[in-house]
Amino acid sequence: MERIYIGMGSNLADPAVQLRSAVEALARLPQTELVGVSGFYQSDSLLPGQPRYTNAVAALDSRLAPLELLDALQAIENGQGRQRLERWGPRTLDLDIVLFGDRLIDEPRLKVPHYHMQERAFVLYPLAELAPADLRLADGRTLAELLAACPFVGLERLPAA
Repeated sequence: MERIYIGMGSNLADPAVQLRSAVEALARLPQTELVGVSGFYQSDSLLPGQPRYTNAVAALDSRLAPLELLDALQAIENGQGRQRLERWGPRTLDLDIVLFGDRLIDEPRLKVPHYHMQERAFVLYPLAELAPADLRLADGRTLAELLAACPFVGLERLPAA
């Protein structure tokens, strides 16, 4: 089993409900155990004019291969009404593999560690709730270094539901 961290986001169709439904679907994945879920955070969209996003991170232990997991995540997204009309457009659900054990993955469909994660407080701070304090990414960076370079700005941690 490998520890995998999944970034989750939604800004359509009651985002908190979308994330809770996604967590339930992650818990049902074959050969996979849901280990934990961070708190939910709200932040502005990266693109102007979109509704605010609700984000979280889930930790999984899984025996699924990276592309098998990616296919399963995309099936969950599709099942919750995800439509891929524009890059970074509004969405009912976005599930991204942020980290997959200590692997560096560079496939046409999948890049791990997730690109741009170092710039996204809405990924790093929820991740820090679940990951060990001394987490070192496969590319050598530590989570502590990434957090130090990405201030907690524009994020609002939501109260537990």
